[in-house]
Amino acid sequence: MARRSDFEIGEFRIPPGSRRTVDLPVSVLSDHTPVTMSAHVIHGAEEGPTLFVSAAVHGDEVIGVEIARRLLRSRQFARLKGTLIVVPIVNTFGFLNHSRYLPDRRDLNRCFPGSETGSLASRLAHLFMKEIVERSDLGIDLHSAAIHRTNMPQIRVSPKVKETLSYADAFGAPVVIRSGLRDGSLRQEAKKVGVDILLYEAGEGLRFDEQSARAGVAGILRVMHALAMIPEDGVPLAEVVPVRAGESSWERAPVGGLLRTFKTTGEMVAEGDVLGIVADPFGEEEIELLASQAGLIIGRTNLPVVNEGDALFHIARVVNTHEAESRIESLNAQLDGAAMFDEDEII
Repeated sequence: MARRSDFEIGEFRIPPGSRRTVDLPVSVLSDHTPVTMSAHVIHGAEEGPTLFVSAAVHGDEVIGVEIARRLLRSRQFARLKGTLIVVPIVNTFGFLNHSRYLPDRRDLNRCFPGSETGSLASRLAHLFMKEIVERSDLGIDLHSAAIHRTNMPQIRVSPKVKETLSYADAFGAPVVIRSGLRDGSLRQEAKKVGVDILLYEAGEGLRFDEQSARAGVAGILRVMHALAMIPEDGVPLAEVVPVRAGESSWERAPVGGLLRTFKTTGEMVAEGDVLGIVADPFGEEEIELLASQAGLIIGRTNLPVVNEGDALFHIARVVNTHEAESRIESLNAQLDGAAMFDEDEII
């Protein structure tokens, strides 16, 4: 059998059957400190697809960094076919500053494909596209809600490619949402170069969440098994097909005041259900917040103090609410019963 070629990334070469962390130069800070984007490459001894896993495109979405850390400690990679590229922190600047954005206040996920001579955000986007995306066959991009909001574990995917939808189902998150592509987003620009991306959303900005971490690691391993990159041994296969949802919308605060919530993420609601009550600080007036449509709550605010018009509950439409409710309960029970990947650690 012919020896597999080395994997080339930046100025580095990784021989087959080995792994290495490489530092790709991004910029130099004002005090002359160099900044790099670090990627860990596991180059299997046998041929197979190339998968990338990225986190912290938004610097405050730290749950993805924890998922990447746990993933790299997995024992399943001894017999890896193909190549796995893991970038735990794409937006180093935002990560260090606990910020969603880069120092110039740009959202990196609106700056793709970027430019080699553009702004800081544009240069980082260009580097990621050239060194990571264009070397891959499929990507999994890890995200969370913004600060003061939380998302239930979910996969967002373009609805046009059946094969990608099958990988979304294999991931095994409780819900798969078919969502459009936004201008300047990583998903949109990767699509243009023939690379589909599963976008995993779970948890809250600047917070760890055990269920979200477990669902993320298990989901990536399932996708790798579906790609025939790793054997079934040790992979927690999904027992229930995820719920698929289409359009989603936010229920917003009818007035400003103090919010008391009656529903949370993962719950099914019917049109007209009371989601919460907004009251003024004097207790003189209380306004019910009613669900304007039936569906599944996939995200919500964590703040009890709200202004009129604030987004409070994110509801996705599902076809069969009774069937969806049963499947969500089964998937959540499976996540709760899954073994921790780091038994010696408590978050």
